[in-house]
This record gives sequence, structure tokens and C-alpha cells, in this order.
Amino acid sequence: MAFSRQGMPNLPGSSIDAVAKGGYTVQDSEGKPDAILLATGSELSLAVEAADELNKSGTKTRVVSMPSWELFDEQDQSYQDSVLPPDVIARVSVEAGSTFGWSKYVGQKGKSIGIDSLEHQPPHQLCTRSLASQRRAVVSAVKSLV
Repeated sequence: MAFSRQGMPNLPGSSIDAVAKGGYTVQDSEGKPDAILLATGSELSLAVEAADELNKSGTKTRVVSMPSWELFDEQDQSYQDSVLPPDVIARVSVEAGSTFGWSKYVGQKGKSIGIDSLEHQPPHQLCTRSLASQRRAVVSAVKSLV
């Protein structure tokens, strides 16, 4: 288990049953989404905030919590497609760590936001990066895809 050092909001849409499927929609848009944000853990609330901003600006955005790729991959294809519709190719994953592995879920046209090398960003900057700048990075990534 991994725990966050900061307090995290209890997001509506989360449940033990949903987590048991490995991936599930935490927040949806009205109608078919234009974009999907995928995140887990403490990044999930950041994804929800970015989706709120995107939805207000007219980009219908779904937020998917993906706590376990393995459990999600065990679900039948119809469930996987209901969470990640194949025709929605504007996908962005948000990860505090490495982006390794997210390409399977964001696809060839999607983007992954994370940290793949500390050599370009000292650890103290990672901790002090503001939530607003992180949210802007996510919103910008989505807008570049839609």
C-alpha cells in the first residue's frame, strides 16, 4: 500500500466495488466525452479539477480512476470499452511518478504527464510545484489533443 502525505478528498463515484474492477469512471461529462483523464491516488483530485475547468470551457471530459491495470485488464471488453470508449482518442494520464505503462491506456495519440527523469527537475521542485501549474499542464495537454 502507498499512502499520501496530504489529505485527499473523498470523491463521489468511488467505491470498493468500483476499485475492485481496477478502473472506473469517477466523474463523467454530459454526453459522449471529448477527452478522458486517467489518474490514480493523489493525482485523481487534480484530474477532477482539470476536468471541471475543461468542462466549463466546452471540452466534455471524463475522469477515470485506474488504481490497478491488472484488475482492469481482467474485466470483459465491454466493460473496458464503457470506461475507455475506443473512439475517444484524446486521453491524458496524470502520474506523480514514471509514465511507464500508461501508453497502453492513453493510446498512440494520447499523452502522459509524469516524471521520467529527475535529472531535469530537482526533487525539491517536484514538491513545490503548485497545484495550479499542475492543473494548467493537464488542461494544456488535453487542449492539444482535441
